[in-house]
Amino acid sequence: MRILLAEDDTEIAAFVERGLSEIGHTVTRVADGEDALHIGATESFDVIVLDRMLPQIEGLDVLRRLRAASVRTPVLVLTAKGGVADRVDGLDAGADDYLVKPFAMAELIARLNALARRPPINEVVTRLEVGDIALDVMRREVTRAGRLVHLQPREFQLLELLMRNAGKIVTRTMFLEEVWGFHFDPQTNIVESHLSRMRTKLRDGFAGDPVETIRGAGYRVRADG
Repeated sequence: MRILLAEDDTEIAAFVERGLSEIGHTVTRVADGEDALHIGATESFDVIVLDRMLPQIEGLDVLRRLRAASVRTPVLVLTAKGGVADRVDGLDAGADDYLVKPFAMAELIARLNALARRPPINEVVTRLEVGDIALDVMRREVTRAGRLVHLQPREFQLLELLMRNAGKIVTRTMFLEEVWGFHFDPQTNIVESHLSRMRTKLRDGFAGDPVETIRGAGYRVRADG
């Protein structure tokens, strides 16, 4: 794995570089924000480890400029500022993870490995089309035959899950886990009621229901619409 390490504390930088190099990673080390921004924007890395308190350009400003330049390399912010507001600022600036000093090398390595396993953002499909239904994940917008369909957040998530599995059956358990985060059955009709409202909105003004009920199994959007 090729890693850019931006850290101005020479002891910490040497410790991290040595630990990562010992397990086979290639580390490019810089000590200020200007170098981090230039190298991060012009060279290819699997992960960037970015100290927040860098000279020349502060770490979060480096991160914002990288994201503005469409650099999507996963970034782990490494910092002594560990308050909730600090973490929120880091994540809002475009960080993928946030590790507070002092830290264990084993945890840093595990977090970097997890970031490197994530699919590149350009592999994530953000617009889905099935038949005459189009769903834009980034804009949170659904249209049918070009007509805007106003869905509530849960209804949008239900439709997204169905469309990402077009042609396949989506079970009640899958809805509970993916949309509500439940790993148990709440013994309510929460799935059915939300699906019913979503389907009513999708049918409004149209002849057919794009969602099929597969008795005893679940629900499906036909891959051919």
